[in-house]
Amino acid sequence: MSTDDHAQHKPEIMQHHPPPKISRASVLTPVFLVFVVTVALAILGILRREHASTVLAKYTETASAPPVSVEQPVLQQTAQEIVLPGNIQAFSMAPIYARTPGYVKAWYHDIGSHVKKGDLLAVIETPELDQQLVQAKADLATAQSNAALAKTTADRYQDLMSKNAVSQQDTDNAVAQLQARVTAVNSAAANVHRLEELQSFERILAPFDGVVTARNIDVGQLISATGSTTTAGAGTVVGSKAMFEISALSKLRVFINVPQIYSPDAKNGVAATLTLPQFPGRKFDGKLVRTSDAVDPATRTLLAEVEVSNATGELLPGSYTEVHLHTKNAAPALIVPSTGVILEADGLRVATVDENSIAHLVRVTSGRDFGTTVEILTGLKPGQGVISNPPDSLTDGEKVRVVPAHKEPGAAQ
Repeated sequence: MSTDDHAQHKPEIMQHHPPPKISRASVLTPVFLVFVVTVALAILGILRREHASTVLAKYTETASAPPVSVEQPVLQQTAQEIVLPGNIQAFSMAPIYARTPGYVKAWYHDIGSHVKKGDLLAVIETPELDQQLVQAKADLATAQSNAALAKTTADRYQDLMSKNAVSQQDTDNAVAQLQARVTAVNSAAANVHRLEELQSFERILAPFDGVVTARNIDVGQLISATGSTTTAGAGTVVGSKAMFEISALSKLRVFINVPQIYSPDAKNGVAATLTLPQFPGRKFDGKLVRTSDAVDPATRTLLAEVEVSNATGELLPGSYTEVHLHTKNAAPALIVPSTGVILEADGLRVATVDENSIAHLVRVTSGRDFGTTVEILTGLKPGQGVISNPPDSLTDGEKVRVVPAHKEPGAAQ
């Protein structure tokens, strides 16, 4: 091939086709799609976060509400009697204190001893008092001698006065001296009588028939004028308590607090029966003998006293008993768990729950207390759910979370 031919074909080898023209729409379409996807993902993330926040807020609100269990009160027609807790006390009880100081010489009755009125319980040695009595008797004898001499002198002056042998002034002085001596005799005699009375208290006697329930003395113990004492270092006397305590047990008093709602039935003469845990199946007859005739504003109860015979001595003072007062009228009552009753300064309340799980504190009046359950006489309506385990921080109008009541294994279904 010649040079000319080569030059002729060269331009054909170097020739290029122009690049294809790209439209603006074809460039923006992918960008727009990416933007849309990004926005969609962002909106989806925000929606998921809001949903999670809503769920968390709802869960937090639910979890923050105190969990409570609700029970329905049981409507019960009460029997024609009131069952109240009572405290048995001795009909008469006396702490025996000493009236004179000294040392215990002997004691003759210990706890559980049955004594009669006037029985000797103990003897106290009083050497100081004995010497004071000796001195007082000597002072009385001196006063009596001085009075006798003054009487003789006054009689002589009055006889000489009738003969004008002495002056009226001297006679009046002698008579006045006699009156002073007589007064001194009376004072000394009273002092002797006082010391003799104190000396008689060396013998400690039983004031009535009963049982010795406490003995707080022993031989050689120092006794003050207010009871038995103990000593601590250098003869310092510390403490003071009764030497003996005696209780009359043939008849006992039982004190009960009758709720205000039952006060009209607590009349003198109402029959009562007592039951005690140490005597299962047995009943002891008693009678309501007196009331305070006033309702205690703190407890809204009427203090009443029941007397019961204790000729056998089986009943012991200080025992707990349940007193059954027989009334004339029966009234319906709602029975709720005792754990659901809230004691506040202004009275008793129970917590109820409405259909919106809102707690309401309702003021109520209680009746009989059965230990695990309590009678509610007023303030609560049948069908109102009662919170059986109200927390201490529960307030009126607070939202609560009702949970199923926990039942012990083997409990009746």
